[in-house]
Order: sequence, then C-alpha cells, then structure tokens
Amino acid sequence: MAVLHNSLSFFLLVFFLGFKIAKSESFIGVNYGQVADNLPPPSATAKLLQSTSIEKIRLYGVDPAIIQALANTGIGIVIGTANGDIPALASDPNFAKNWVNTNVLAYYPASNIILINVGNEVLYYGDNNLKTQLLPAMQNIKNALDAASLGDKIKVSTVHPMSVLAQSEPPSAGIFDPSLADVLKGLLEFNNATSSPFAINPYPFFAYRDDPRPETLSFCLFQSNPGRLDGNTKINYMNMFDAQVDAVRSALDAMGFKNVEIVVAETGWPYKGDGNEVGPSIENAKAYNGNLIAHLRSMVGTPLMPGKSVDTYLFSLYDEDLKPGPGSERGFGLFKPDLTMTYDVGLSKSIQNQAATPQSPVTPTAASPSPKPNRAGWTVPEQSKSDAQLRANLDYALVITMCLFHFSVYKLQFLNLF
Repeated sequence: MAVLHNSLSFFLLVFFLGFKIAKSESFIGVNYGQVADNLPPPSATAKLLQSTSIEKIRLYGVDPAIIQALANTGIGIVIGTANGDIPALASDPNFAKNWVNTNVLAYYPASNIILINVGNEVLYYGDNNLKTQLLPAMQNIKNALDAASLGDKIKVSTVHPMSVLAQSEPPSAGIFDPSLADVLKGLLEFNNATSSPFAINPYPFFAYRDDPRPETLSFCLFQSNPGRLDGNTKINYMNMFDAQVDAVRSALDAMGFKNVEIVVAETGWPYKGDGNEVGPSIENAKAYNGNLIAHLRSMVGTPLMPGKSVDTYLFSLYDEDLKPGPGSERGFGLFKPDLTMTYDVGLSKSIQNQAATPQSPVTPTAASPSPKPNRAGWTVPEQSKSDAQLRANLDYALVITMCLFHFSVYKLQFLNLF
C-alpha cells in the first residue's frame, strides 16, 4: 500500500507539475507606458491582455482606469510611486498611509496588485538627497501595507538601471558601483528582509548599439553564435540576456545577498528608429522578443540560476508616441493602438502554439578549458559555430529525453499496480 501511495503521489506530482509548466506563464509580464495620446480604452487593453499569455502588467504610476479595468481578471498588477513623491513618502508616514489607502486599498483584492515600485531608476536620475530618501520611503510604504494586513501579499521594491553595475563583463565579475554601495546595501537589506525582488532593466539592444558587430547582434538576439566564454567560471554564454542577468546575480552574491531574487522590470528591442540608429528593425525586434519568450518558456534559466525563469516584463505593450528622444524610444510597442500585433512573437493564446519564433534559444554550456581569456576574462571560444550549437542542442535534448524517460518509467509502474 505504501508503494501504491508513493507511486501515485509521484505520478500526480509529475503530472500536475507538467500541467502547470505547460499552462502557466506567470514569468511573462509587460510594461504599460502611457506617454502617448493614442492608447486604446483601458477596457480594450484588459481584453487584449486576457487573450495573451501575459500574466502581469507593470504601470509606471497609478492609473485608476486601467487598474479597475483589470479587476477580476487575475492579471498581476505592478504599480509605482512617482520619483517626486519620494521625499513626502520618506518623511511622513501618514502620507504613505494615505497613498496606500488611495492607490491600493481602493482596488485590492479585485484588482490583483502584487508589487509597488517606489520610484523608477532613482539611483540614475535622482540627486543624492533623493537617493538617501528612497529607503525610508520604501519602509513607510511597507509599514502602511503591514497596517492594512497586506504586507505579506504585496511586495515593495524599486527599479534600477544596469548602470548600477561598475562591471558586468564577464558575468562572474559583476560588481556594483562602489559609489552606490552604502545606498544599495540598505536597499538590499530591505529586499532580503521583506522577500521583495531586486528589479533591474537589462537591454541587450543598448549593448549592440555600443558594439554594432554582426557577432554581437547574433549574441544579443539569441541566434547562432560561438558564445562568449567567462574565463573565471569556464561557462560559455550563448546570449547577452543571460550574461547581463548573471552579472547582476554575481554582484548581489558579492555583497552577500544570495537569497534576493531578481526581476527583469524592463527589456525589449525597438522595431523602428531614426535613420542613423543601429539595430531597430521589425526583424531584430521579432527575433529578440520571440527568442527571449521561447527562452523563458524553456525553463532553462541562466547558467548561475538554472532550472527556472526570471520574471520578465517586456517593454512595451504599446508605442509611446509622445516620448522624447531618438525615434527608437517611440518604437518598442508589441501591439498597435488598434490592438493588432506589431509583429508576432507567439503571445496570443489562440496561436501561441503555432507561431514560430525566429530561432529556438540555446542552452548555456560549460566550455572546456581552452583559450586564454582576454584581460576582462570575456572571450569568443575557438570552436566553430556549428560545433557550439550542436553541443548546446544535444545537451538540451538529453535533459528533455531523461525527463521523459523517468516520467514514462514511473507511469508504467503506476499502471502495473492495477
């Protein structure tokens, strides 16, 4: 009887785990920028999101209309405070309490608010006073949530640019900017104590813009390439996204915060830009976003965080036609104002199983000892593209085959019990 119980339990565990992985994609979110004058009505946006596999949406502020439109949809909602509200939030607990009452309690739980970001990229845009006020502001928001018995349901964090890193190449050498060490230490202690995520904005697009070589483009778009070797760990990275995220992981670990999880608050690729910009195109945007989504769905993870997908918010749901700056700033939208797809990356529930992404993601591989790393420990291995690609594909196929084999064995044992 014990054998029957154990076999049945294992079979059910495997079955439901497989079902959950197949059906749930809670790691895919999207940013909802609103610097535009042609956005669809909130009700239409809510219906659009429900027709996709997107399960979370990030707002840069608090928009009552879209929050109400998302009520009872189950879609997770990330809201944010303005950078300009940080001084008041930091100095006045009552201001923080009123903010929570107005922007959270008025909608929760019908609207599934899951995270509050206090400010956006404050360590990049803010002056020193604002940087020092960030942690007290986060603490007061957290205290207000605790007072409303929501502290364990809604997390509090803030969003950082990749520039908080002083070094990101190779990934194992990732380290935070020493000038931000004191501020970051306090913020990370808060993240660690409250189990809230460290939110970061990695953009391989900007890496390619700064190094516009064909091999860099392939590396950034998850396409066939020889990889880049981390000379310290001997890990051969096959895409820039994993490399950037693992650089953040290394920086967190170096400061002693190995339990703080990472959330990718923004990442994307523009499909259009000015004539003198390098990189924006429909083909590149479809390749990056499509292959990123496939990579997340594979659950391969990154070399330093294997076997799980980092929660990732794509940028962006729509174009923001009033956004200043180069043309690419107005060309990140996955959908048009008429709710049609700008290009298909397989997000629609009705066709996501049919839509072919430009190329399947490549599993990161550990490279054998070989070429000496350059001064930064970040090199291109001396192997052919086909060999690297073949090895990566074989490794991934082997993992899948072994999982299916063990599943079949336990399934047969379960059936033979009857």
